[in-house]
Amino acid sequence: MESRKVAVITGGSQGIGAGLVEAYRRLGYAVVANSRSIAASSDTSTVTVAGDISDPAVADKVIATAVGTFGRVDTLVNNAGIFIAKPFGEYTQDDYDNALRVNLGGFFHVTQKALAQMETQGSGHVVNVTTTLVENANSNVPSALASLTKGGLASVVKSLAIEYAGRGIRVNAVSPGIIKTPLHAEETYDTYAALHPVGRMGTIDDVVHGVLYLEQAPFVTGEFLHVDGGQSAGN
Repeated sequence: MESRKVAVITGGSQGIGAGLVEAYRRLGYAVVANSRSIAASSDTSTVTVAGDISDPAVADKVIATAVGTFGRVDTLVNNAGIFIAKPFGEYTQDDYDNALRVNLGGFFHVTQKALAQMETQGSGHVVNVTTTLVENANSNVPSALASLTKGGLASVVKSLAIEYAGRGIRVNAVSPGIIKTPLHAEETYDTYAALHPVGRMGTIDDVVHGVLYLEQAPFVTGEFLHVDGGQSAGN
């Protein structure tokens, strides 16, 4: 087992998650990355665990793999999530079930396991990836189901930050605007760029830099870092 720091990243196979895996490796962390269909890594300091993070057995395996392979869990980034943009009346039962299962269930089980491990170490950091639409709804992007579920991830940050503050564990969130990821078709870029006061969409690197700021700010806990091109400031 090794003594260096270890990051666990969910939704780690593409987009923001893949960018976070690379970033934490550059910081010298070992990484355990999870997604439903993530491939094995050729990097001996990156271990992948395939499976649905909303399944408690998968969540158990992810944290057990981090502890068994690298000896500890220093950071958990809850990045896995789905976004379904529909008018509220058009959401189906499957839409609702999937959003709760992935966005909330995927957070709940792995975070419980990670916090239990962090408590034994006396230190740790949890970062939730939410969306600025939770606080700043936009009539151009119907997002009630995202607000319902990602809003839960936002709401729990302060609660957990206070609950665990005396145990050396921090809990924060990044609140992105609309980010250029495989989730969005290229023909939508101009439309989405115009929704941000700075006039562009965010990049994966923008979100990664936000997470790394929180990682390297030991006096910051219970905080929401808006990486949203000014959306949260107004329009």
